Amino acid sequence: MKPIFVAIVAMALLPTMIASAQEASTQQGDAGEPRAPKISDIMAQQQMRHIKLWFAGHGGNWPLADYEIDALKDGFDDLNGMLGGDTVEKAVGGPIAAIEKAIEAKDRAGFAAAFDNLTAGCNSCHRALDHGFIAIQRPTSLPFTDQIFAPRK
Repeated sequence: MKPIFVAIVAMALLPTMIASAQEASTQQGDAGEPRAPKISDIMAQQQMRHIKLWFAGHGGNWPLADYEIDALKDGFDDLNGMLGGDTVEKAVGGPIAAIEKAIEAKDRAGFAAAFDNLTAGCNSCHRALDHGFIAIQRPTSLPFTDQIFAPRK
């Protein structure tokens, strides 16, 4: 009776074990090491940060804007490393410095101008890398309805 019970349990658990193994293999490289992020993964995060940066700065939440620009810088550093050279730095380095200056000064007008220059830099980088079909703009609506972007007291 026990062998039959063990066989039934094993058959019931087999699909779950196979699915878990398949999921683990897609998250790991050939040597079982974690898979390195792809450029497209980083760019999706960059786009999210770009949106959040806009709403934080536009709303005058300077600590959040500072946090988001730092996260964008980290992502751009990762991209520069993956692409080699300084393509990304040339496209966005100046606008990022201007955004940081505007955030420090709590200057909404300066922030908006620097943000638009950052967006233009992103689009110029996309064109330089033959991805001009990816064009971004200043966000028009807030997709993150679960986050408060107004300054907190």
